[in-house]
Amino acid sequence: MFMHFFSELRSARVPVTLKEYLMLMEALDKGVIDRSVDSFYYLSRSALVKDEKHLDRFDKVFGHVFKGLERIEGGIEADIPAEWLRALTEKFLTEEEKAELAALGGFDKLMETLAQRLKEQKERHEGGNKWIGTGGTSPFGANGYNPEGIRIGQDKSRHNRAVKVWDKREFKNLDDSVELGTRNIKVALRRLRKFARQGQPDELDIDGTIQGTAEKGYLDVVMRPERRNTIKVLLFFDIGGSMDSFIKVCEELFSAAKTEFKTMEFFYFHNCLYETVWKDNRRRNAERLNVLDVLNKYPKDYKVIFVGDATMSLYEITYPGGSVEHWNEEAGAIWMDRVMKTWPNVVWLNPTPERHWDYTPSIAAMRQLVEDRMYPLTLKGLEQAMKKLVAG
Repeated sequence: MFMHFFSELRSARVPVTLKEYLMLMEALDKGVIDRSVDSFYYLSRSALVKDEKHLDRFDKVFGHVFKGLERIEGGIEADIPAEWLRALTEKFLTEEEKAELAALGGFDKLMETLAQRLKEQKERHEGGNKWIGTGGTSPFGANGYNPEGIRIGQDKSRHNRAVKVWDKREFKNLDDSVELGTRNIKVALRRLRKFARQGQPDELDIDGTIQGTAEKGYLDVVMRPERRNTIKVLLFFDIGGSMDSFIKVCEELFSAAKTEFKTMEFFYFHNCLYETVWKDNRRRNAERLNVLDVLNKYPKDYKVIFVGDATMSLYEITYPGGSVEHWNEEAGAIWMDRVMKTWPNVVWLNPTPERHWDYTPSIAAMRQLVEDRMYPLTLKGLEQAMKKLVAG
């Protein structure tokens, strides 16, 4: 069974190695966990998964290999350990429903009945109140209703009343092909790090203290500066118009960036960069900053990130006066060229799905202006962008 699990993980493109598999087997052999499925799940996930983006694939493979009940068709051939079904009824049932369950004989009686049904049932069943199937009121199955039921082979909860949620997966939004969420933006941004010890010596250096004490024969307390991420970041956010659809993900990105980067400045623009930007959208018409001042203020060691869908009229990029908000004396392309010449490390994050880019001429034009450093605003795209900025 374990070799089958290993093979299925490889087939699902979870990059597990033989060394990791042997480490898992060694841990099992030494009895580092009890014999519950939950314990084995966490142990195997810790040993075999090296990157957060593979967690959802791991969960799906684990459920397929060890549950064996994702498909009901063709009969039921599964041996279900009792501990898998041991539920926290206090969490899922109301007091009235727990009383109903007790009247039926309690959880142990429910499990005993399920085991008997698994032995007796030979075919798929839909509807009804006894067999394991779909759309009925039996305590076992999917897409039906029973207050003390066990959900089997259902992609999500419908009534939130199953004693055991068989198909629960916690890491769907960590897959590297989906749009970002609050759970994983910080993980991706952490790839853009360069640590150094700077500032006042306010942290105890344990190794230095031990070494100094051993050499001098008396207690020699050694302090050192705290390690800090020395990466400096400029963020330019496209705001308004078509970007209104992406407000949530931009807010999440901004919040995560403020946490991860101690030295960070941000600015807003609309559609394309022109001669001015702003920092307060409520006062965008009264308190604008000259882009030339920004270009001269921040040195070339800053990493620059543009966030925008680059969806606009092509004239807004290529012609003077093309802006939809004001008369720009110079084309947006000229300002983007100045940016690229000032800062060597620039990327553009686009929340529009990459499959749509080829249908929008302005995206192609902006992509060319940033020297093909445009990435989709997904976990994979953000990781690629951070790697590009680190590499320089």
